[in-house]
Amino acid sequence: MLAEMITFEISGQLFGIDIMSIREIRAWSPVTVLPGVPRYVSGVVNLRGAVLPVLDLSVRLGWQSTDATPRNPIIVVEHEGQSRGLIVHAVNDIVSIDTDTIQQPEAAANDGITSFIAGLAPMGEEMVMVLDLKSLMADDRLEMAA
Repeated sequence: MLAEMITFEISGQLFGIDIMSIREIRAWSPVTVLPGVPRYVSGVVNLRGAVLPVLDLSVRLGWQSTDATPRNPIIVVEHEGQSRGLIVHAVNDIVSIDTDTIQQPEAAANDGITSFIAGLAPMGEEMVMVLDLKSLMADDRLEMAA
């Protein structure tokens, strides 16, 4: 079976999200910073009258924070009725990935990223890290930003 995904980059690494979870891809807009939210929450933006928490996906994955500029797109995803904006470094393509080729990542001790990865899919010479939105968005502290 084929799954369609949007691929994007963070720190030179290739990631994918199921296209059915994506509401839109929008240009960067300044965020309103909130006190007391997790470090990976950059702030919130107004999305057609709704408050949208915007996550720095690089920080959420345990990497360096993104110095966001107008070149950084925001991917708006929805999972189980919750919408979040994800700051990424670049959006690449829509690709079809054979779900039979997706392999489970090896869990490394205290490596925060593998808990957010649903699997690894070969795509030519590269590997696409397929994000698990359920675990990515699971944080009670995020509700403070919504």
